[in-house]
Amino acid sequence: MPPIGIRGNLEGLAAGPVYTWKFAKATPMSTPDQDRYWMHRALELARRGIAVTSPNPAVGCVVLDRAGQVAGEGWHEYDLLDHAEVVALRVATQHAGERLRGGTAYVTLEPCNHSGRTGPCSEALIAAGLKRVVAATIDPNPAVAGHGSDRMREAGIEVVIGPCEAEARRLNEGFARWSQHKRPLVLMKVAMTLDGRIAPPPGVHSLREPFWITSETARAAVQPLRWQADAAVTGVDTVLADDPMLTDRSGLRRRRPLLRVVLDSALRMPLDAKMVKTVQNDVVIFTVSKEEARIQELRSRGVRVEVLSAEFGRVPLGKVLDRLGEEGILTLLTETGTRLNTALLAGGLVDRVHLFVSPQIMGSDAVPAFRGMASPIRMAEVEVERYGNDLGLCSLLNDPWPEIQDKAAKGSTP
Repeated sequence: MPPIGIRGNLEGLAAGPVYTWKFAKATPMSTPDQDRYWMHRALELARRGIAVTSPNPAVGCVVLDRAGQVAGEGWHEYDLLDHAEVVALRVATQHAGERLRGGTAYVTLEPCNHSGRTGPCSEALIAAGLKRVVAATIDPNPAVAGHGSDRMREAGIEVVIGPCEAEARRLNEGFARWSQHKRPLVLMKVAMTLDGRIAPPPGVHSLREPFWITSETARAAVQPLRWQADAAVTGVDTVLADDPMLTDRSGLRRRRPLLRVVLDSALRMPLDAKMVKTVQNDVVIFTVSKEEARIQELRSRGVRVEVLSAEFGRVPLGKVLDRLGEEGILTLLTETGTRLNTALLAGGLVDRVHLFVSPQIMGSDAVPAFRGMASPIRMAEVEVERYGNDLGLCSLLNDPWPEIQDKAAKGSTP
């Protein structure tokens, strides 16, 4: 079973880009049902771009000719430049020719109307002579939301916004957060017991050896979460206790290595830690220490060390998020201990939380997942998965999509 947050079939995602098309007879359906049907297919295509589109969004597109037959499909990959609409239109033009005029495009994100690394997709759709464009959701960037739709309407194209909106938004939560605030979406992952403990009492198990709370099945579910993320963060206390690798071992394609981030106020990172031994320009330590000799020792081993100004003697979490955002990190997975779990939640910095709960009780002497919360954090619309005997609980705490999204969508649907 795929972990919470990944919907649809993961099969084939490790393969390279293969653009497929087929002629399919039009199926008698109402227009709303037809829109949802083809948008589900566009979302399947968009998921092929997970981990290879960042810092761009994952987008899929299906183009039908005027008879309602599939003429072209495509999805976006950052290194291949072309957006999903352009890829799908290229295939559709080759196989449908003039039958493309008067057709329909289904795209999971509003087509852009600006030039960057590529030209505006809205203009490509207009030039193709399409009669109708259906988008699952408006672009989350308030500076560009609705512009692509407006341009296509001006050209006489019917534009519909909204089919499968929730699924499309879920797919690009990281892009929504980053495009507005230039900060990554924070996904908190915690493996804990029924009584909220993440490790046995101090001294019960050897340091720098992992102590597994959850089952192997539940632990395997963490790998796809790392695969979706651009970076994973832990604290030096966790490094000292468990010596984690913090690598993406999903085996699925990704455009850039998972950035491994350590928060280490006093630069206690062991030089023989697994992360230091396996560094390949993919480990960064954020610290407030100015101990130059120690900084140079780490840097000489290939570890990047970023020195920030302290807040209450600690690494400032907000500034860490700002720095990661500057590097185009869209999603950050936290794999931290008690103090950082608590600080991130209390600071309102966690956008989505994933709890993996093992049916065991350790007692009050064991290490808690959280401590000293001033007020409870309430999880709404909780998604539940089972991993053998363990449970997975997932909830969105901070919706990264702006209100302008809702207003624009309401005004866009005929």
